[in-house]
Amino acid sequence: MSDVAGSAVATVRERTTRPSQVVTLLAVVIPPLGLLSAAGVLWGVALSWVDVGLFLVLYVLTGLGTTVGYHRLFTHRSFQTTPLLRGGFAILGSMTIQGPVTQWVTDHRKHHALSDQDGDPHSPHAGYAPTAFGALRGFAHAHVGWLFRLKGMERGEHYGKDLYEDALIRGIDRLYFLWVFLTFALPFAIGYLVGGLSWQLGFQALVWGGLVRIFAYQHATFSVNSICHLFGRRAYRSRDESRNNWLVAALTFGEGWHNNHHAFPASARHGLDRFQLDIAWWTIRGLERLGLAWDVRLPSEGQRARRRLAVDA
Repeated sequence: MSDVAGSAVATVRERTTRPSQVVTLLAVVIPPLGLLSAAGVLWGVALSWVDVGLFLVLYVLTGLGTTVGYHRLFTHRSFQTTPLLRGGFAILGSMTIQGPVTQWVTDHRKHHALSDQDGDPHSPHAGYAPTAFGALRGFAHAHVGWLFRLKGMERGEHYGKDLYEDALIRGIDRLYFLWVFLTFALPFAIGYLVGGLSWQLGFQALVWGGLVRIFAYQHATFSVNSICHLFGRRAYRSRDESRNNWLVAALTFGEGWHNNHHAFPASARHGLDRFQLDIAWWTIRGLERLGLAWDVRLPSEGQRARRRLAVDA
């Protein structure tokens, strides 16, 4: 059920561009600094229910922008929806600072085409020796290292022609840095207004609802690439080392059911089995019931039975 035609490497750049490396550095380094400032300076002194609420609401909304929008809608086309919701999901996904839509999607489609083989941009296995040190290097590369070397290599038509022809997505991509600004400006503005026009409370909200939230969600997402190709259970046959991990699934609204996903990449539902929490799927299902999502793709019972392993590995 793969959406990716062929498995050509199709690299159109020799290396990740310098601006991309700088943005990645800022996205990876600044949020942890926000967490350190919160823990070391503000903890127990500057944390309110407004900050907690902003963290949770923006974590969920922007996270669904990635899981429902970037991943299940744009990458795998597992359902269709209205232009308004397409644009909304694209903007919310951009606010996680994981790259523009076309960049994220083309990188991810390449990952599926070459999963855990040479050419996979973030495999913890390909090219690393089967030793403890090799496993550590592979984990580091899959979790964050690839962002500085291989992110954004696939900007041609091989893995993203449909999106490059989409005027709505091109327009949202061109405004990417506006969405990056908004992901910080929004919590600051809410904290400032709710706090009685206090700059201190605005900055406090920016730390929790911006920096800490981005740090938490980014590393939850990075864990799908690293942890979910190393640790967990396999319920279905797939041609890679993808695994199901319940903790990662809980933090990423269902993305941690990664073996299920690699077995049925076009499925709008990743938590295929009983008790597998998949909030992204509940969101899509809810939109479908409201008439706002259609052509929702799911594997049949027969397809699941044919690919199911006799015993979880």
